[in-house]
Amino acid sequence: MKTINDIKKIAVLGAGTMGPGIAQTYAIGGYEVTMWTRSEPTREKAKASLAASLRTFAEEGEIAPEDVDKIYARINFKLTVAEAVEGADFIMETIVENRQAKEELYAQIAELVPDDVIVASNTSALNIFEIVPEKLLPQMIICHWYAPPELIPLVEVVKSEQAPQEFADIAMQMLKKCGKTAVFMKKFIQGYIVNRLQQCLNREVFYLLDNGYCDAEAIDLASKASFIPRAVVLGLLKRADFGGLDMTANNYKNKSYKMPENGDELPKTLEALVAEGNLGVKTGKGFYDYTGVDIGKLKAKRDKQLFEVFRLAKKFLDDPV
Repeated sequence: MKTINDIKKIAVLGAGTMGPGIAQTYAIGGYEVTMWTRSEPTREKAKASLAASLRTFAEEGEIAPEDVDKIYARINFKLTVAEAVEGADFIMETIVENRQAKEELYAQIAELVPDDVIVASNTSALNIFEIVPEKLLPQMIICHWYAPPELIPLVEVVKSEQAPQEFADIAMQMLKKCGKTAVFMKKFIQGYIVNRLQQCLNREVFYLLDNGYCDAEAIDLASKASFIPRAVVLGLLKRADFGGLDMTANNYKNKSYKMPENGDELPKTLEALVAEGNLGVKTGKGFYDYTGVDIGKLKAKRDKQLFEVFRLAKKFLDDPV
């Protein structure tokens, strides 16, 4: 069985939204990376994205300027799946969330890789363990990243029931080596940890909006001025410890909160925005109006602020309360 020291080459399959950032992270961690995508325009866009992101990392002091070209050179693009996975010790699948596309890709992988290669999926909505060929299950895990993957520290890791714990441990050690915060989940559940928490928050957010209690700006300001920065220090459950678990229990007993009814239905506020074609930054308007805003500069400002906040978060993670 492989150990962390045996992992030298990583294949990243998919070069769309998540692939380039994931490939960059592994390359910064010292791994040789091969990337595959079936689309030439996607491939060229990924190359440009990688080069620009590495320059940004150098500007932010995350990597040395003289290392940019060396790190970029660790990432090679291949035209076929077979070329990409040849000699790979670890495979990271990041293709579109489409069951048929994943079934077709994993059918190829099953015929190409030895049984000691760790195969990981970044799937966010599908139960990959129900999709892959049965022969892959003993080597199958999930590494669920968040966008933008080169910046967001969290990766949630869960293994198939048939895979050994050592495969999940290796994946988490690799992620830690690459500067990520890996969280192990004991078993698979759709949505993992953070997406499920966010969806619960979204229920309440849209209940407040749909029923006219406040506007989007008020929700964002209240969140940023209270539990979000507090969570950087205490998380959610340690916060309960500090507040007193009797108080948390009393909140349930006293029914101080009532779950919104019809919480699984599409919220009216969201439905209206989507119907109007107001999809957020990519269309120039969503909850906020971005008309006349240089989106490239806006995203660069976002990234700079994310660098700052995650540096502070890492400081607290390294020295927890």
